[in-house]
Amino acid sequence: MSHTSRPDSGSGSGPAGSGEERPLHFIEQIVEADNASSKWGLWKAGEATSGQREGAPRVHTRFPPEPNGYLHVGHAKSICLNYGLAERYAGKFNLRFDDTNPSKEEMEYVESIKRDVKWLGGAYDGPFGGGLYWASDYFQAMYDFAVELVRKGRAYVCQLTADEVSSRRGSPGVPATSPFRDRPIEESLRLFAEMREGKHPNGAMTLRAKIDLASPNFNLRDPVMYRILHEAHHNTGTAWCIYPMYDWAHGIEDSLEGITHSICTLEFEDHRPLYDWFIGAINEGRGGPGQPAKIHHPQQIEFAKYRPTYTVLSKRNLLRMVQSGIVRGWDDPRMPTVAGIRRRGYTPEAIRALCRDVGVTKVESSIDVVRQENAVREHLNKVAPRAMGVLRPLRVVIENWPEDRTDLLDFVVNPEAPGAGTRKIPFTREIYIEQDDFMENPPKKFFRLAPGAEVRLRWAYFLTCTGVEKDATGRVVCLRATIDPATRGGDAPPGPDGKPSRKVKGTIHWVSAKHAVEAEVRLYDRLFSAEEPGKRTGKWEDDLNPASLETVRALVDPWLASPQPEEPEWADGIRRFQLERLGYFCVDPDSTPQKPVLNRTTTLRDSWAKDAAQG
Repeated sequence: MSHTSRPDSGSGSGPAGSGEERPLHFIEQIVEADNASSKWGLWKAGEATSGQREGAPRVHTRFPPEPNGYLHVGHAKSICLNYGLAERYAGKFNLRFDDTNPSKEEMEYVESIKRDVKWLGGAYDGPFGGGLYWASDYFQAMYDFAVELVRKGRAYVCQLTADEVSSRRGSPGVPATSPFRDRPIEESLRLFAEMREGKHPNGAMTLRAKIDLASPNFNLRDPVMYRILHEAHHNTGTAWCIYPMYDWAHGIEDSLEGITHSICTLEFEDHRPLYDWFIGAINEGRGGPGQPAKIHHPQQIEFAKYRPTYTVLSKRNLLRMVQSGIVRGWDDPRMPTVAGIRRRGYTPEAIRALCRDVGVTKVESSIDVVRQENAVREHLNKVAPRAMGVLRPLRVVIENWPEDRTDLLDFVVNPEAPGAGTRKIPFTREIYIEQDDFMENPPKKFFRLAPGAEVRLRWAYFLTCTGVEKDATGRVVCLRATIDPATRGGDAPPGPDGKPSRKVKGTIHWVSAKHAVEAEVRLYDRLFSAEEPGKRTGKWEDDLNPASLETVRALVDPWLASPQPEEPEWADGIRRFQLERLGYFCVDPDSTPQKPVLNRTTTLRDSWAKDAAQG
């Protein structure tokens, strides 16, 4: 088994990996050992699709979300890991909905999950895709297996209420109790059939596995397999009124789909003995002459989930945020949902790079959210076109420039991508700059604009402030200025020695007053102001960041009002760009050519680092 570095094709970090050399993580080491021994067999002619090779070792993974909410960035790591393994080892990846609780599931969530998995690159219908599945596809098989376990004396019908089961659960060293554990098999079979037929109300009884009431692992203390729930299901309608519990359903689903490596997060580590027990119990009395065949027994493997700081990931709490109006919906750009970060302007490439950076381990820890922000900065810096916009405009009149003259200047689309070329931007007598780029009485090391000071206008000219106009309250409302025509393009003409005749330390951005387009710009920041929301008071609501969203009326480059031919083609159709000196932004779905709406994805640098240093 090789533990050496190899090119990264995306395993543990999603499809379309970086191609960089890195050590194999522990799950890859398991897969490689399994492949070397052909533990899971080889792909057969009828199984292999365009992504698999007949006779190659079988690797089959899945992502099994419950459709009771939108996916979040923690799920993204699991998607990238599971699909990445299928891609790296020419295997298959299934998307399977764990739709075993109809009271909390909605088709809105189903459609959002399919969208998010595809966006991250998890092509469950592509060359490495195994297909789309539902737990409800297997309800009859699960029921039949449950009946089989009852017949074997491995399960029984219990009439304790949920509260009574909890009160009888015992403690370490003290066994649980159940007065129905020794119920005759025939009686349990009759009652289980009545449960299936809808003859009993919700909560009246359950089917429990008969394992070990004294087990130190409480998951093995006769866990519930089925509960009664008279609730219509989005796939099966009213065909069922009993629904399987996750621990019972999970292994059967994996088995019937031929999953080889059932990859879960660490909280399921204590559930692995139960996963194995259920499949083992089904296989008891199978495989011999005249007996039914044994069912496939996958291997469950656990890894540490992705838990960023300044973030709440609980679906229950995310739902509360949506329902209470703290955010504007599941796809609010402040939400840690995949839909939210997509609307904020994150790219799937950035999330996959983040997963590569975080890695795959069994060590549970919090990950600094700066790593997530840096991942999108790094990717957008390479691929996002540049533009200029002014968030808080201050008017400037250039007195030595004719009123009717427009100069078209060369603007570099992306300095990080020379092939992106240049485009033309208009320069006129009146422009707007940022209010923060002017101070009437600046401190010593203020290198932007001030009375008598000279700055460089990005890609344009050197500009000198010659006067200040104020309103009745003393607020600066307009600047008077001149430009040096010899500095067109933003550089001083050469002196006698061939070097620039003079230097300026400050460069500021601007837009033409005549051509700028008014836009609504939503300045998003972290939703929480504490690294661990709720740690201080026990309530995450106490750590909400009141400055998580600021909306401004900005003036932006007219180039941003509609798609341009020189822009990169974004696979997801979201236009992303850098507003020079301000940050990375994207066009929101609310936007129209007449009224652009822009979302700030992230600032150019970590603005929270400065606050932390000062605090």
